[in-house]
Amino acid sequence: MFLFGAPAVFLFGVFLYVLSLRRVVPTNAVHIVQRGKQTVSYGVGQESGNVYYEFPEFLPVIGVAKRSLPVSNFDIELRAYSAYDLDRVPFLVDVMAFFHIANPNKAAEKVEDFVELRGQLTDVVRGAVRSILAKSNLEDIMEERATFGKQFTEAVKADLESWGVESVKSIELMDVRDEAGSQVIHNIMAKKKSAIEKESREEVAQNNQLAEQAELQARQKVAVTKANTEKIAGEALAQSNQAIGVAKANSAKASGIADQAALSDIAQAARSTAEQEMEVVKVNQIKQAEIDKENAIILAEQEKRKLEIAADASKYNVEIAAQAKLEAAKRDAEGTKEVGFAEADVVLANGTSLAESKKLLELARVVAELTLAKDIGENKEYQDYLIRQAEVDVSKVVGIAQQEALGLALSKADLNMIVNSGDVNSGISGFADLLSSKGGTQVSGLIEALKQTPEGKKVLGLIGNLPSVTGIPGAE
Repeated sequence: MFLFGAPAVFLFGVFLYVLSLRRVVPTNAVHIVQRGKQTVSYGVGQESGNVYYEFPEFLPVIGVAKRSLPVSNFDIELRAYSAYDLDRVPFLVDVMAFFHIANPNKAAEKVEDFVELRGQLTDVVRGAVRSILAKSNLEDIMEERATFGKQFTEAVKADLESWGVESVKSIELMDVRDEAGSQVIHNIMAKKKSAIEKESREEVAQNNQLAEQAELQARQKVAVTKANTEKIAGEALAQSNQAIGVAKANSAKASGIADQAALSDIAQAARSTAEQEMEVVKVNQIKQAEIDKENAIILAEQEKRKLEIAADASKYNVEIAAQAKLEAAKRDAEGTKEVGFAEADVVLANGTSLAESKKLLELARVVAELTLAKDIGENKEYQDYLIRQAEVDVSKVVGIAQQEALGLALSKADLNMIVNSGDVNSGISGFADLLSSKGGTQVSGLIEALKQTPEGKKVLGLIGNLPSVTGIPGAE
């Protein structure tokens, strides 16, 4: 266990030590790691990532040297910095600048750490502020702070690039004030203040004068306007009264005339209305008479049209019926004619066909017999063939008859056959030979031979007393 446990503990310890060297770069910083001849930046947004292992620098190959720089914005403040203007008037300024490291590798090449970088950038800002302010008057500096801030930014831009740093915003000139024991800026401010007070009082007096003049002019305009208004109002009142009287007289006159005209118009309107009503009645009567006349004409035309339509329909129906009967009769006649012609054609065709068939059959038979007779008379081998064929047919008929007779005899005979020749087929064949003409001849020869000897006669005598062998009536 010691042999295996000790190495395991050692390896576990090495593993823990390597883990302790693991570094995760914060989001607001960047670590510039020097490993051999290679310099790599680790941090958020860097190509190499934000995790690395910080092996001791004394280890070969894997040992590293690290520098940490912030990537967040940082400020450089010049508070109560002593400067001079174009006339060598001393004063104090407060300047504020905001930067961030844009190229960590370049910044790491220029400085040892961030404190050194900050100190160097402070000196750069001081030099730019002093040189730019020395080219302008103090009053201009106090009035154009934004302009000088932009000039400070442009002046340090080239130097910042060499350190890998960029400005976040323009450098601001926050304040300008006197040095201890100096009253230059105070006096300038007092002069500016008195000038402002003078301008203010002059403007106030001028404004008061203008206000009084405007007030007097306004009062004068009001009085004139009032008098003119009263005059115009009196004239308007007189004209109004006169106009009212005239308007009343004209109104009374116009009213009387209007009443008479109204009565006349009413009478004329009544007369016109009566005439129009009579005209309307007359027109209505005429229109009604015309309507009645037209209705009567229309009814008469309708009745006449109905009668004409009925007559035309009857005439059309009669004509159609007659035409239909005529067409039917024509079709029947044509049909009968066509049927007669068709039957005659069929009879003629059948007779002709039957006659032609008989004629052709007789001719074919006669031609065949003549041809056969000619061929038989001229061909001896064919005549021999016909003779042999006839003999075969005769033998076939005779054989069939014998077989039928033999079958009938065998069916009625009570025979027991003992076959001892060798096999059943040969025995049956021998029995068949016995029943054939050949067998009959042999049997006849046997009987004749038996008749020539006394013993044979005795045997034949015994056979004569036995029933018929064949079982056929009349057989011996």
